[in-house]
Amino acid sequence: MTRISILGISAFYHDSAAVILVDGEIIAAAQEERFTRIKHESGFPENAIRYVLEESGIDYNDLSAIAFYDKPLLKLERLLETYHAFAPVGLRSFLIAIPVWIKEKIFMKNLLHRQLKQFGTAKLPLLFPEHHLSHAASAYFPSPFDEAAILTIDGVGEWATTTICAGKSNRIKILKELHFPHSVGLLYSAFTHYLGFRVNSGEYKLMGLAPYGNASSAQTKQFRIKILTEMVDMRSDGSILLNMEYFNFATQLTMTNDRKWKSLLGLSRREPESGITQAHMDLALAIQQITEMIVVDLARTAHTITGCRNLVMAGGVALNCVANSKIAEAGIFENIWIQPAAGDAGGALGAAYAAYHIFYGKEKIKPDSFDTMKYALLGPQYSDSEIRRVLNRYEASFTYFKDFGELTLSISQKIADGMIVGWFQGRMEFGPRALGNRSILADPRNPEIQKKLNLKIKFREGFRPFAPSVLEEDLHEYFASDTPSPYMLFVSGLKKELRTSEPSGYSDFNLYDRLYHQRSGVPAITHIDYSSRIQTVSKSSNPRFWSLISDFKKITGFGMVVNTSFNIRGEPIVCTPNEAYLDFMATGMDFLVMGNYVLERGNQRPIQKEVMQQLNQD
Repeated sequence: MTRISILGISAFYHDSAAVILVDGEIIAAAQEERFTRIKHESGFPENAIRYVLEESGIDYNDLSAIAFYDKPLLKLERLLETYHAFAPVGLRSFLIAIPVWIKEKIFMKNLLHRQLKQFGTAKLPLLFPEHHLSHAASAYFPSPFDEAAILTIDGVGEWATTTICAGKSNRIKILKELHFPHSVGLLYSAFTHYLGFRVNSGEYKLMGLAPYGNASSAQTKQFRIKILTEMVDMRSDGSILLNMEYFNFATQLTMTNDRKWKSLLGLSRREPESGITQAHMDLALAIQQITEMIVVDLARTAHTITGCRNLVMAGGVALNCVANSKIAEAGIFENIWIQPAAGDAGGALGAAYAAYHIFYGKEKIKPDSFDTMKYALLGPQYSDSEIRRVLNRYEASFTYFKDFGELTLSISQKIADGMIVGWFQGRMEFGPRALGNRSILADPRNPEIQKKLNLKIKFREGFRPFAPSVLEEDLHEYFASDTPSPYMLFVSGLKKELRTSEPSGYSDFNLYDRLYHQRSGVPAITHIDYSSRIQTVSKSSNPRFWSLISDFKKITGFGMVVNTSFNIRGEPIVCTPNEAYLDFMATGMDFLVMGNYVLERGNQRPIQKEVMQQLNQD
């Protein structure tokens, strides 16, 4: 019987990626940024395609089809109609964007065929599901549900910015759409921009900054009122209309009309890397609260029109773990599942799923565990011999553990002693979160860890919070939740008995005085509002990581560690042993664990700058 093997591709906007499905099973998936080392890489994902083909063992010429994650001609239609509607505004943007479309993207099929020739000569079917159908497919088909409401929310695809669908068996039916320029994702990104962070990557920073806002202050309330009366018309079903006098993203090269924003809010746009005031924090909180209200209303509408007890989600806004948790707390659905690669990278997966289940008509696969995502551990992996070759090139000093149990006992003790550990194991994660295979780990009890990780390891803003990876079986001991969360897509409040009281006048403290107040017995993972973005780890999902956390519990009594992504500011998560070693040497990490090898920083020889550059090029 002939196998159906599908290559899924997302490219040419941001977060390019490639995926291989074989008879509906995810064999491999990776983002192009992990190979080019350009964060949010938008180019054709030739390295990711080469990897997934090699990992699957499938020759390009033997593929059944290729699926691209959106319809370029529909996107061009939206651009042309939008420029026409806003003319003569946007002429400069039009003159920059449209020639590129005419030269390249209008002939996307030819462009893709030219790029794909490097892999083989077969004339394969090339399929183009719509952008939000790709998101919907990525959410529904790997989920554990036979039937579900599907909610996709992002910036924009072709025309749609939000969709509500129903998934049943191997079909997806689109029920409602919200169209450009009215977009929850672009609204949130506009505030990301106005608060001095980079669009398409700084939204996490805005979400992390929001809890420092004063929820009871008159300023926060006024920001909410002004946004909802002047900028955004929010309807009861979750749909919105944006007052485009305040937004430039439809036809210009910037996100916001800064003059009108300043006049309305009484606050100038924050320059990147400049100081953060209480007004900035209150504005971040206001837009986060409004986003949560919109998302919850959309979820209610999805439940009303589908009657389903299960919800699945994708699209960039589905990475807002605080908003996701508001849906869960509202009790609208019995079960919620969110695609861990919810952004455009996951569109490659959704395009492949849409091809397999809708184009080929194949039945949905029932998962034999949490879902069919294989816990998102779908990227490249490296053997001990491959790791050793890298270490030998650098003449690195290391200890090799034949018994991995001895390694986890030793490293868990190092973490308990205050050491920071780079942790490089198995297959790289697909999606934006480090889930225990390309991670930096530390002791959540240590009050100095958040500052040290942000400033000396990650080289980023000091207010950024860190997540705990907690033993799934111990979740209820620390948090007000007992629902597994293997992908860090929900937050939960720390149990009240583990919290420490706030000092008098705490709400009036400046950002960093509040930040460094010890809020609990696990301060490194307790955000300013006593919440944490949780990853649950089970023995079946990641036995090596589970073993390390279990050993840490034996030593400390706490079944959790701090887990942050293995990268430094401005670069993607590390993929290879070479990248892991260079980051280890460039930061203040104390130990590096790669496979069964353990390296102590103090024992390493300095790397000459010229040698490092040459080895990186190699």
